[in-house]
Amino acid sequence: MPAKKQFETIDEYIETFPKDVQSILEKMRRTIRKAAPDAEEAISYQIPTFKLKGSSLVHFAAFRKHIGLYPPAPREFKKEVSSYEGPKGNLKFPTDKPIPYDLVTRIVLFRRKEILEKK
Repeated sequence: MPAKKQFETIDEYIETFPKDVQSILEKMRRTIRKAAPDAEEAISYQIPTFKLKGSSLVHFAAFRKHIGLYPPAPREFKKEVSSYEGPKGNLKFPTDKPIPYDLVTRIVLFRRKEILEKK
């Protein structure tokens, strides 16, 4: 059995998906980048990650029927994210429905503020 591919960049990760999923992943990446232009791109846990001041800001990943966003959304977003919550509180956006990029932006801005206030 061949070893699982080890990604070094977000581009390498995105390239492994079908074109329709690639476009969703690219838009997710741009959304996060716009909300946190000072964050650094990385691969962590073999999925796309944005880090800020040494802390993980957010991770995202593609699955068969959804795009996942991690870590779990802050409790301030509990009502808004209730229809997207997975079993561990991580968000699961179905790929057959519009992705709420505005919600992603607000979560990233909130997480960014949290990290910067702690540092």
